Amino acid sequence: MPKALFLDRDGVVNVEKNYLHKIEEFELMEGIIEVCRAYQDQGYLIIIITNQSGISRGYYTEEDFAHLSEWMVEHFKTLGVTITHIYHCPHHESIDGVCECRKPEPGMFLEAQRAYDLDMEHSVMIGDNERDIEASLKAGVGRNVLLSMEATHSKADHIIHSLRELL
Repeated sequence: MPKALFLDRDGVVNVEKNYLHKIEEFELMEGIIEVCRAYQDQGYLIIIITNQSGISRGYYTEEDFAHLSEWMVEHFKTLGVTITHIYHCPHHESIDGVCECRKPEPGMFLEAQRAYDLDMEHSVMIGDNERDIEASLKAGVGRNVLLSMEATHSKADHIIHSLRELL
């Protein structure tokens, strides 16, 4: 069974910019490519799991998100990293009500597990928010890493201040 490196997008893959949806504003987090390569070399699938409530809020469209995602997959490919899939939740509970896909719910992880027959126990999640970790734990992901400059405690196995700490 394949295992996955699950990544939150904003704040882990790219620098957090509120409601990022334009290619020209996309900026990689320092160390993300090296981390992805290292895990990819160990046989992990690279899967992005991202809440995108900007769609529900009307800040950008599904098409805007898809355009940036397609560009991102191609950009990573030029850097030697294959992104297997990008799962997103376009909902926000105050607009759409509760859904199963918005983190901290595990819906996107479980969808990935079904689609790729993943070994969740030996998979890894890197998130920058406790809701990333909560969703991952609910889905049975075995190792969880919180990327945070502020956090002093977390349900994650490790708290890191820089992605380079994983290399």
